[in-house]
Amino acid sequence: MTLADRLRKERFELILSSGFFGFFAHAGVVSALEELELTPALVGGSSAGALVAGLWGAGVPAAAIRDRLFALKRADFWDPDPLFGVAGKRGFGFLRGDRFEALLRHALALVGVRRFDHCRIPVRVVAFDVSSRRTVALSDGDLVPAIRASCSVPGMFQPAVIDRRRLLDGGIADRAGMAAASDGARVLYHHLPTHSPWRRFTPSQNRVPAREQLHLLHEPLLPRLSPFHLARGPRAFDLARAMVLRTLGAPAADFG
Repeated sequence: MTLADRLRKERFELILSSGFFGFFAHAGVVSALEELELTPALVGGSSAGALVAGLWGAGVPAAAIRDRLFALKRADFWDPDPLFGVAGKRGFGFLRGDRFEALLRHALALVGVRRFDHCRIPVRVVAFDVSSRRTVALSDGDLVPAIRASCSVPGMFQPAVIDRRRLLDGGIADRAGMAAASDGARVLYHHLPTHSPWRRFTPSQNRVPAREQLHLLHEPLLPRLSPFHLARGPRAFDLARAMVLRTLGAPAADFG
């Protein structure tokens, strides 16, 4: 029995880690799961993981996510604020985030989804509450602001505001996105390698979480991605997709 066979028979959740522009690799993961006809009971994650989890869970096909990412240009989401948010209500950040939010709304409109409770697969995304300095898991209300919040990299994007709370990137305190997973759930977890220099100050966040019933998906050779390296995205997609097909085709006994 392969790991894919086992996951078809047992309920599992898919959790996608943060990792800056690692959404290209996450898209490769969900593409492979579609090929294998594997559907999780829940999909969630932090930052780049929340982006793909939200779109795929809402019902956007993996091929449509892939095509939109491959066509992505920096100008599509680049809306710098000359005052870095100082004059606004949200807070500090180079990019306003409005263009990014518009991209999300357009993608979700294609499948007629606006709220968490409209999703094909239950979705839970992780963000960081600026005031309480705590990780929060979001799973109800409007989906777009929640994804935007989880993807709001500090300094790069201005915080999102939901119910008067200023929220930032879920990867600040939960890089793995495990706050999105249900207690006791079997988890299929995609862990992105870290290329960020500031992550050297949070070494514990760079490790794979210690959790029972966790099946790891990891491709260490993924290229470094950023707003200035989008052309590397298709390579990351292909590597991640191939890794998932290879990993899930291995004997289930190898994974406990």
